[in-house]
Amino acid sequence: MRVSYEEMYKEFIRVLNKYGIEGKDAELSAKLFTDASRDGVYTHGLNRFPKFIKSIENGSVDVTKRAVKTASFGALERWDGQKGPGNLNAYMCMERAIELAKENTVGVVGLSNTNHWMRPGNYGIQATDKDCIAILWTNTVPNMPAWGGKDAKLGNNPIVLAVPHKDNPVILDVAMSMFSYGKLEKLKMEGKDTPVDGGYNIRGEVTRKPEEILETHQVFPIGFWKGSGLSLLLDLIASSVAGGRTSRGVGELDTETSLSQFFLAIDLSRFPDRERIDEEIEKTLEDLRSSIPMDEAHPVHAPGDGMKKTRKESMEKGIFVDEEVWKKVLEL
Repeated sequence: MRVSYEEMYKEFIRVLNKYGIEGKDAELSAKLFTDASRDGVYTHGLNRFPKFIKSIENGSVDVTKRAVKTASFGALERWDGQKGPGNLNAYMCMERAIELAKENTVGVVGLSNTNHWMRPGNYGIQATDKDCIAILWTNTVPNMPAWGGKDAKLGNNPIVLAVPHKDNPVILDVAMSMFSYGKLEKLKMEGKDTPVDGGYNIRGEVTRKPEEILETHQVFPIGFWKGSGLSLLLDLIASSVAGGRTSRGVGELDTETSLSQFFLAIDLSRFPDRERIDEEIEKTLEDLRSSIPMDEAHPVHAPGDGMKKTRKESMEKGIFVDEEVWKKVLEL
C-alpha cells in the first residue's frame, strides 16, 4: 500500500497536535518522520511513530521541554535535552553544530538527557544541505552483548557519517549491531529471516530468525569484536562530551531515556579547494560503482545511492506503508 507524502505528513501533525506538540515543532517532527519513510527508512518513520506516541503517554518524553545550552567551550557546546522529544532535540543540536562550524570551520555539540532521535540520517542530510560534513551518534539502552558475552552490556549505538555531494549526499547510517532492532522487527512482521547470521537464540545457537534474536537481545556486533569495541568507545565519547549518562547508566532507568548524543559538523565551504574536493569525491564514487559485481543483478553502489531512487519513487507514486501500522496511526 502507498500513501502520498502530504497525507502522511498531515496525519502526523494531527496526532502530534493531539498529544501536545503544536505549531512549528509539530510541522518539523512530522516532516522528520515522513522524510524517513519517504527515503525508505520505514523502521524509523511511520513504523516508529506509534512507539513515539507511547513514549509520550508513559512519560518518557516531555512534550513541553526542549534542549537548552548549559556550557560553552569555544567551538564545542553542551546541551541538556530535558527529556524533550528526541527528534526535535537532535535537529536543534545539529543545527547549532552547523552554526558553530560556519563560525569556526568545525562545530561540536554534546547533548545529554534526551530521547530516541528516530532516524539519525535526517540530521546528516540536514548538515550536507548546508555544505557540511557530519559525524553524529547516540548511545542507547544496553541491548547488545560485548563480544564473548551473553548478557547485554553495550548499546548498539547508531552512527551517521555524511559528506555533501551535488544533489545527493554520500551518507552512512548504521547501528553497531549487525541488524538494528527496528530492522529485526520489520523482518519479523514480514516473516523473513536475516540475510546473514544475526545473533543467538535462547539455546545459544547462531540464528537468522529475527524473532529469536528479539527474544534474547543477543545480536551480533558488526565486525564481531571490532563492533563491540567501537560501540563502547562511541558510548564513552558521547557521554563524556555531553556530560551525560553512558549506556550502563541508561540501563538503570525504567525506560530508554536520558541518552547522550554527539554532533560534529565541518564546513566544507570554508576550504579554498572546495571544487577539487567535490571532483575527488565524484571520481572515487565512479570508481566504486565500476566494481565487478559478484552478482550481475546487484551492482555495487555507494551509500546514499538507493535513497535517491527511493525518494523519487515515493514522491511520484506514494510512500510504501505497512497497512496495520498505518491503520494504528489513523486511529490515534
